[in-house]
Amino acid sequence: MTILAPICVIVLAHNEEARIAACLRSLPLADEDIAFHVVVNGSTDATARIAQGFADRHHNLKLHVLERGGKARSWNRLLFNELPDFHTVHVFVDGDAEVAAGSIRALAASLVADSQANAAAALPMNGRKVAAYQKQLRQEHGLFGDLYALRGSFLARMKAASIRLPDDVVGDDGLVCALAKTDLADELCWDDQRVAVCETAGFFCAPVSVWSPLSWRMQFRRMINYSVRHFQNVLITQLMRAKGPSQLPRQLSVLYADALPKMRPRGGLVHMLFDRLALARMARSIRG
Repeated sequence: MTILAPICVIVLAHNEEARIAACLRSLPLADEDIAFHVVVNGSTDATARIAQGFADRHHNLKLHVLERGGKARSWNRLLFNELPDFHTVHVFVDGDAEVAAGSIRALAASLVADSQANAAAALPMNGRKVAAYQKQLRQEHGLFGDLYALRGSFLARMKAASIRLPDDVVGDDGLVCALAKTDLADELCWDDQRVAVCETAGFFCAPVSVWSPLSWRMQFRRMINYSVRHFQNVLITQLMRAKGPSQLPRQLSVLYADALPKMRPRGGLVHMLFDRLALARMARSIRG
């Protein structure tokens, strides 16, 4: 019989060759009581090769290389298809984030201390708006996809109820947060206290340079994704209010044909520009 480590850390990475080594070096890989899984999905760069080097040196780290991209798709596949069982706590890390020392244990301890919480959120530790983001996270009990934890029993209940993240959802962290706060029910069961804010856990985001063309391209794509996320959230909210998460489709795009004709760009020059680009992308997904 295999004895599971109490904590499982899952790193999700797509084309992160520039950051994955720093991410993995920030983790307590020498801790034998923690199992590590690095999921490299749809990458065309050296992310998998770099992660394999860490796996060769640490027997408690396993590399998973998936041909198809998509964070939510990879999240579903690892948790509900590939892991044989759930650990006491699962910690999720983005492959471009660096984890502050002690954060993994702190997140696990936060869930142990708060029996009501399904999730524990870490705080952002850098960036121009870090104070505002920290304040908002504390007030709203939100979570960032860069670093958060879920109770294993919560994930087990998700699997038993056949609740999965839609494979094409943008902003999976927002949906995970909603599922945790509603305890896998509809929005009438919403309780912010089901997401604990862990003050002793934090992460550092990849720095953005205003002088870097690559940063500007990344930010342009990110703004379109934010708009897609906005429109997807409208659809998700409708489902969560009416029928609960059991009605989430495997692909949100199956709802687009009926929904897109009713959707309009928001006001303001920036919103209008990126909302139009987002709606065009969503329309293309209908056509295949």
